[in-house]
Amino acid sequence: MTKRKPTIISTKIDTEDQNKPSVVIIMRVDNDIFDFTGHFPGHPLLPGVTQVDWAIYYGQIYLQANSIFQGLEVLKFQEPILPNTEIELELRWVKDKEKLYFAFSSKQRQGVSKHSSGRILLGQ
Repeated sequence: MTKRKPTIISTKIDTEDQNKPSVVIIMRVDNDIFDFTGHFPGHPLLPGVTQVDWAIYYGQIYLQANSIFQGLEVLKFQEPILPNTEIELELRWVKDKEKLYFAFSSKQRQGVSKHSSGRILLGQ
C-alpha cells in the first residue's frame, strides 16, 4: 500500500469571487490508502492529519492557496471517515486572511454526515 490520495470523482470550481474562490470535490476514500495502515487495526479510520493534508493539497491545486502551514483554527472532527466512503470536500480560500476553510461530508441514508471542518492558516 503506497497510495496516499483518494480517487477524484468530480470537481466544481467557483471563481466568481476572485478573493474567495471555492471548490467542491467528490472523492472516494479507497480502502488501499496507506494512511489507513495502523489506524486502527480491524477498524480503519482516516486520520485527521490526513484530512488536513488533503485540504491543503487540493487547496493549492485548485485554488492556488499559499503553501506554508501556519496553524489551525476551529478544528472539528465529528464523524469518522471509513474506507470506501464517497465524500465531499468543500474548500474556500480567503486570500486576504490567508485562510483555507474546509469541510468533509458525505450523504447517508439519514441525511448528510459532517465528518470534519476547520480553517487552515497558510502563509507564503
